[in-house]
Amino acid sequence: MPAATPSDDAAVRAALSAARSATYVTAAGGDTVKAMQLYGWNARISAAFMLPAHFAEVTTRNAADDVLTLVYGPDWPWDTSFTVSLPSPQRGYRPRDDLVQTRGRQKTTGKVIAELKLAFWQSLFTARHDNRLWNSHIASAFPHAAAMPAASLRSRIYTDLDAIRQLRNRIAHHEPVITRNLFDDLNRMIDLVELRSQPAAAWVRSLEDVTQTIAERP
Repeated sequence: MPAATPSDDAAVRAALSAARSATYVTAAGGDTVKAMQLYGWNARISAAFMLPAHFAEVTTRNAADDVLTLVYGPDWPWDTSFTVSLPSPQRGYRPRDDLVQTRGRQKTTGKVIAELKLAFWQSLFTARHDNRLWNSHIASAFPHAAAMPAASLRSRIYTDLDAIRQLRNRIAHHEPVITRNLFDDLNRMIDLVELRSQPAAAWVRSLEDVTQTIAERP
């Protein structure tokens, strides 16, 4: 799909606000028509990323669920020993509070899994959980990972989830992603899927529109 040119770029910029448009006008070297083409493309690439992000998050949290079920049983969201193993810092995101609040609203493990924030799943891939979860089980949860120490694989997954979470947050708030290495973002997503399932990763590659949309950047 070629970059769409607005019929009245001034009116579009007014609708979006001068402050929001300014980033794109600067990136387009002051050309306001090209700036709006770039804005439209930013919206398109943001939408395109939701598909591989979906698969990366779902497959990773399901892998974590497998391990949590092995260690704490199928009702792990209500297991006291697991709950107290989670951090609850005074500032920032609190995984323990997220779990307690989510399980208070939901009645099944599956519903809890679906409602927990991506930050919760990312927080599981920290060194504090190595002995309980990852040292013994990460290889089976991600069977297609290259041979490496469990802590190294766990750290890699944490880093990938962090990059995906930051990108998703920008997309959710309709912020520019034009300065990111978008191929790197895409590869992180597909690689995470592939750690878990090679057929699923191949399917994502056949479905994703990110590659083509990047090629159509104005």
